Amino acid sequence: MIRLDPATAKPTLPPTIPVWALAAAGASSDADAAFRAGAALGALDALARGQPAWAGAWRQRLALDCAAASMRLAGRAEDAAALRDAWYLRPTGADPGPAGTIFGAWRQFSAQPPVATPDRLGKILEQLGLHSDVEALAALCEHIDELARSGRPAPFAAAAIAARVVTMRPDAELFAWWLADLVLAQSLRWPLPLPLLMAQAFGPAFRGEASGKRIRPGEKSFERAVCVALVQGAVEACRLAAEIGRRAERLITVKPKLRAKGAGDVIERLLDDDAVSGSLTTKTLSRFAARRLFERLQQLEAVRELSGRTTFRIFGL
Repeated sequence: MIRLDPATAKPTLPPTIPVWALAAAGASSDADAAFRAGAALGALDALARGQPAWAGAWRQRLALDCAAASMRLAGRAEDAAALRDAWYLRPTGADPGPAGTIFGAWRQFSAQPPVATPDRLGKILEQLGLHSDVEALAALCEHIDELARSGRPAPFAAAAIAARVVTMRPDAELFAWWLADLVLAQSLRWPLPLPLLMAQAFGPAFRGEASGKRIRPGEKSFERAVCVALVQGAVEACRLAAEIGRRAERLITVKPKLRAKGAGDVIERLLDDDAVSGSLTTKTLSRFAARRLFERLQQLEAVRELSGRTTFRIFGL
């Protein structure tokens, strides 16, 4: 059954980030930057805790943004479109390739509670193309637990774990950003984490005022940069939520007009994920029927074709 509760489908008024917090680039101190970040995260908090019907699509779209930024850090050229192709157009169970595997790490991040165990972190490291021994991962998990118990403000706890990882493993910066968002979610007691910081890693928040050089985890002014980045990340996440919510409302509204037996399954997938392959098949939906269904949804302006192609198409909110 599809979750069609109108109360969870309709986009409530999007959270508003205070105007004074948006000037975070001009924060005069770490405390000022943290105060602005707190206001932005406070506005985002209701969305992070809520479970609207379209929450899965929203979180996975944020994961795609972080995965696309990860490509630059990993020295790869794939953009969001290439990542979608690698993930959604592969045969069921097939290896998505190195870029798609990194994308998978971010997808997993946004769909699981913010819990760190040696086993989970070991698997994530493998997905990111890295390796570590069990003792080191156990020590890292212990440190994460200590951060959670310390009561340290969430942005500073996120900055601290990223700095620790890069200090221990300079080649593991991608993992450091992944953990930073996990610790942020732990500190804020969010049921599921939001991928935020990696998407900002090459943005103005992490660009030194004097040199213009990118500020890496552990370097001078990194904590302040994290706070500034969280303001921008919260703004973008709230804007995306409003957009996804409007499109989800349209999709659910047109459901009674769909005749295909498998339409409910397709709508649920569209609400749960960033995208769906146009050649999707299910127990009740053939590839031909899926093509006709997506064409109908396009006519009703309930979905968008995301690849820009006439074949091997991908659809989403």
